[in-house]
Amino acid sequence: MLAARDAEPAAAEADLAYWYTHGPFATGVTRLAAYRGVAHLAALTIASEVGDWRRFPTARTFMGFTGLVPSEYSSGEAVHRGHITKAGNTHLRAQLIKSAWCYQHRPNIGLILRRRQQQAGPATAARSWTAQQRLCARFRRLI
Repeated sequence: MLAARDAEPAAAEADLAYWYTHGPFATGVTRLAAYRGVAHLAALTIASEVGDWRRFPTARTFMGFTGLVPSEYSSGEAVHRGHITKAGNTHLRAQLIKSAWCYQHRPNIGLILRRRQQQAGPATAARSWTAQQRLCARFRRLI
């Protein structure tokens, strides 16, 4: 019974593996998978939930879509910011948070990430490394 239960997620991921390289999200999956904490399944989740990235002219609008913006309580001159709103796309927000936890460790490009970056190209790999350095440093500062 346990073996059958463990086989179900593996079978579902195997079915989705075709879409990593085919279909409307293949380019986005390849680019997103070049980033630390975003494997192919996570990249497919993000790409399919976002759809057209051109909808978001700024990072602020994208974060509003995900619900990863602080709530605000304001009255007159006083402005108080609270917890994240959680008003956006639940699946996308959960995936982004899960991926962000990978940046708690020192910047590093392991073997698996290096392979994914080779598929994406040198410009994407360079952006990925810059983002990894920035986000790892940001995580250390926040702690």
